[in-house]
Amino acid sequence: MKHLLSSSAFLIVNKKLAKQVGLKEAVLLADLISKEEYFIANGMTDGWFFNTEANIQQDTTLTAYQQRNALKTLRKHQIIETKRKGVPARQYFKINEAKLLILISCEETKQLVVKKVNNLSSSNLTTINKNKEIRITNNIISNREAFVLEVMAFDYDQNILDGFIDYWTEPNKSKTKMKFELNKTWATNLRLKNWAANQKKWDAPTKINKNKLTKNTDTMKNVLNKLNGYD
Repeated sequence: MKHLLSSSAFLIVNKKLAKQVGLKEAVLLADLISKEEYFIANGMTDGWFFNTEANIQQDTTLTAYQQRNALKTLRKHQIIETKRKGVPARQYFKINEAKLLILISCEETKQLVVKKVNNLSSSNLTTINKNKEIRITNNIISNREAFVLEVMAFDYDQNILDGFIDYWTEPNKSKTKMKFELNKTWATNLRLKNWAANQKKWDAPTKINKNKLTKNTDTMKNVLNKLNGYD
């Protein structure tokens, strides 16, 4: 009887996420997270794990059609990556935890901004139309906080992450964009990997050529001896 009430008998659905992407999508993601945890616990994943439509339907009651629509939405938000591999081919999934955190955190930020705007006096509100309010909100969502959340999800030394964030979030002269936003192409994982590699080079102690040092020291001694009248 107790196993019917255990945590393994339930799916934890995030309400904020459900508001953002939809209830079916949140249920599907919860089931996939549960499956991923199983694979991790058994040392069977490199970030990718598989599941079948039949298993998902059994666990969630979502039909194959509903699953495909939900996956389409989750892929659109870059929360889930999918690929087929193996013989026979299986559907593999990968959960982008950084994007998931950004999406949930951004919703909180958006609510705070809208609340502040709504608290303005009516005279101030006349200068802010709805389109501008949405644009301001979206800019805040897509800027520094989202970038920081994404970077902090990576497993690097804190000093490396802090330096990376400080450098790439520096605003331009007009204060409209940050340095990373000015790049035509951007992949945070690759940029951070290169940054960490360069940081190791910068932090590495300079190697001293002992032979060259000895030679220079001997030369200096000879010069001093001559200046002092010694041969």
